[in-house]
Amino acid sequence: MDEYFVGDRRMGAGHIGFSVVATDVGGGFSIGLGGLGFAMGLSGSWLLFTGLVGAWMAAVILIPRVKALGDKYGWLTFPDFLEHRFDGRTRLAAAVVSAIGYAGFVGAQLLAGAKLGAVAFEVDVTTAVFVMAAVVLLYTAFGGMQAVVFTDTIQWAVLLGGLILVALPAAYFHVGGLDGLAAALPPEHLTLTNVTGKELLTWAITIIPIWFVGMTLYQRIYATRDVQTAKRAFYLAGLLEYPLMAFTGTALGMMARVVFPAAEPELGLPMLIKEVLPVGAVGIVMAAYFSAIMSTADSCLLASVGNCVNDLYQRYLRPNASARQVLRLSRILTLVIGALSVAVALLLPMVLDAILLAYSFMVSGLFVPTLAGLLWKRATAEAAFWSTIGGGFSAVALGLFPALDPFGEPVLTAMPVSAVLLVSLSLLRPEPEALAETAPYSG
Repeated sequence: MDEYFVGDRRMGAGHIGFSVVATDVGGGFSIGLGGLGFAMGLSGSWLLFTGLVGAWMAAVILIPRVKALGDKYGWLTFPDFLEHRFDGRTRLAAAVVSAIGYAGFVGAQLLAGAKLGAVAFEVDVTTAVFVMAAVVLLYTAFGGMQAVVFTDTIQWAVLLGGLILVALPAAYFHVGGLDGLAAALPPEHLTLTNVTGKELLTWAITIIPIWFVGMTLYQRIYATRDVQTAKRAFYLAGLLEYPLMAFTGTALGMMARVVFPAAEPELGLPMLIKEVLPVGAVGIVMAAYFSAIMSTADSCLLASVGNCVNDLYQRYLRPNASARQVLRLSRILTLVIGALSVAVALLLPMVLDAILLAYSFMVSGLFVPTLAGLLWKRATAEAAFWSTIGGGFSAVALGLFPALDPFGEPVLTAMPVSAVLLVSLSLLRPEPEALAETAPYSG
């Protein structure tokens, strides 16, 4: 199980760093970032600046506190930490929130691939979803974490090479360089100020906390050789997100708007790749985007499976199951959860909206108790449990009934709900006898 879920805890910073950024940015954010560049210009790059901040904060605050403990106790998942710090019911609540969120996130990646395939190969969206899902599910089911991390490294190298060496220069010359962009785009598209304070706040609150609660990220922390290796990997991942990928994606989206001004924003980039680049270059860049999509889908799929197997099945249903039984179930659940994600992909409207919705659900329920578990000795198990439940399902309720949302963004209301529950219950119902046992660790 160590080999399947955390690569035997011996992987290096390079592979893990590329895998982290490939998982976080991936196909959904790649297509979505192009859509932001199309709609708002260079200011869309601020979306991934939050990734840089989140990755480096996790390297400083999170990794030193969880890596050594993860190795000592053999942790495989994020909820393992919450049970160690709080109790089993907090672990259960976190596992449910994480598994659902990541299953939805896989669906968003499959939708991104379907949109790309529909434009690139003139096939219908349903066919594109099934073909890509079949490939991702098979190699993830049989290869586990090492297959995911090693393929992520290759996929991200293909993505960067395809975009920077082929797509950017070809599209740049096609639109007439800076003069062509300035003539065809609104002036605000060439600035970094074409974004509202509410958008920046929503991106920051939604994306930065995911670096502290993302199951895929904990698996990669546990998979590294030691604390310093994990920190180097996260520093590398942050730089790859911003400025490298942030400006590459938005610039390509801006060029897509010059060529196809009437296109749907998220379809403009695939249309640009197909119509503007030479035939051979189209193949390289399409391979790059499909690689990014797979690199995120496989990691999120494995995360959801890990929550179901390690945090639910082994913990509550079959604690005495053999390693062979658990591995067999892991592979079966990979296929089952993948099939459910396919169904989600066929129902979702916009890629970026789907990603941010999945993120907001997870961070609303998980970030506050996680941060308190790391930094606040007085946080109690009861408070952490209700904070997880209250935050996560407040986000769901506001998403289902947007008329009740005072800010128009569920996370802006749900996360304060989670914080109020945690602080008030911890102070009103303290657990003094448990403070020494559950105090945060320095790693």
